[in-house]
Amino acid sequence: MENTPALVRPLRGLRPAPGRAADVAAPPYDVVNEAEARAAADGKPFIFLHVSRAEIDFPIGTDSHSDAVYKKARANLDGMIATGVLVRDEAPSYYAYRLKMGDHVQTGIVGAGSVAEYDRNRIRRHELTRPDKEDDRVRNMEALGAQTGPVMVTHRKDAAVAAVIDAATQREPASHVIAEGGVEHTIWVIDGDAEIAALNAAFDAMDAIYIADGHHRSASASRVAAARRGPASKGDEAHEFFLIVSFPDDEVQILDYNRLVQDLNGLSAADFLARIEQDFTVAALDGAQRPAEARRFTMYLGGRWYGLGLKAPVATDDPVAALDISVLTDRLLAPVLGIGDPRLDERIQFVGGIRGMAGLSERVDSGEMAVAFALYPTSLKDLMAVADANQVMPPKSTWFEPKLADGLVSLVLD
Repeated sequence: MENTPALVRPLRGLRPAPGRAADVAAPPYDVVNEAEARAAADGKPFIFLHVSRAEIDFPIGTDSHSDAVYKKARANLDGMIATGVLVRDEAPSYYAYRLKMGDHVQTGIVGAGSVAEYDRNRIRRHELTRPDKEDDRVRNMEALGAQTGPVMVTHRKDAAVAAVIDAATQREPASHVIAEGGVEHTIWVIDGDAEIAALNAAFDAMDAIYIADGHHRSASASRVAAARRGPASKGDEAHEFFLIVSFPDDEVQILDYNRLVQDLNGLSAADFLARIEQDFTVAALDGAQRPAEARRFTMYLGGRWYGLGLKAPVATDDPVAALDISVLTDRLLAPVLGIGDPRLDERIQFVGGIRGMAGLSERVDSGEMAVAFALYPTSLKDLMAVADANQVMPPKSTWFEPKLADGLVSLVLD
C-alpha cells in the first residue's frame, strides 16, 4: 500500500534470559483479580504480575491506581533487568509465538503494530473501551517506559507469513513454558534479514489486521503515542508502535461468551416460559448441551436445561444485528427480561465458555442468578465483518482462548 507507514515492524524485544521464562511468564493482568494475582505470585519474586499488577506488593486494600503502585511496577521491572532475569535483544527481531492448549495449536508473529495504522483503522477494532481502564494502562506504560501486555490480533491466512513461521519453528526455541491449565507457550526468535524482510513485505501488503483481544491496551498505546509526539517526531519512534501477536485467522479459537440474569423481571417461571415461546421454540434437554449451531441457544432455568430455536428467521444486512447475541438481546433479554444497556445493567453478568456449562448452572442453582443462556461462539468471519463495517460488537461477544502470557516479550519505549 503506497504512502502508508509500515503496518508491522520488528522490535528489540525485552525477554526472559535463557532458562528464566518459567520464572517470568504470567497470566494477562486483566484475567486475574487481585486475590488471584497475589496467590499466583506467592513465592515467585520474578513473575511478571509484580510488573503488571504491582499492587500485590502492597498491603491488601492499597489503591491499585496510586502513584506508589506504578512506581513500584517500574522498580520491579528495573530490578528484573538489573539482575539479568530480563535481557533486551541487540537487534530488532520478530518472534514466532506458539500457543498449545490440548489439541488446539496456533502460531503467530510477535511484532510492533503501527499506532498510525491503528488510528486510521487499518488495524481494526470491534469493541468500545472504558476510559478508566485506558487510564490505568496509560499510566502503567508511562511508568514502565514499556508496553508489556501484548495485543492479540489476527490476519487473514498468508502463505509468506506461514513460510517464515514454519522455518522458525524448526529451530530451537528461545523459551518454552507450560502455564497453569497445561497451556504451552513457546517463543522462537526471527532475526534473519531475509525473514524480517519477508514479514515486513507480507504485512505491508495486507489491507487490514484485526484486534482480537486487547482493545484497552491498543487504545492506551495510541494515547501514549499522541502524548509523546512532538514537532521533531519522525513517526518511527518506539512509542509510535505497540506490542502485538498476530495469528492467522484459520487458527484463532473463539469460545462462547454466555449470559446470566439475576431475576425474571417480575415473571414467574411459567409466565417467563410462556412469554419466550412467542418468539422461540422451547424444548427440554436431557442434560447440559452447548448449542450445536448458530441461531440456537441453550437456557438453564429452575434446574432444567432447554434448547431454544428461533421461530422467525433473522433478515438483516447489519453485521451487528445479525450476531447471535444481538438476536438473543433483541428478542428475549431486552423485551422479556428488561435488560437495558448490558454495559451498565447490573442484573446481567457474563461467563466465558472456558468455564463450561457448569459455570452457568452452578450460579443459577446457588440462587445468585435466575436464568442462564449459552450461545454458539461468534465466528471470526462475523467479527471481521463488524470491524470492516467500522461498527462495534455488543459487550462480551467473544472469548479468545488460549490467552497470551505477559512477560515473554515486551516493547521498550525508548
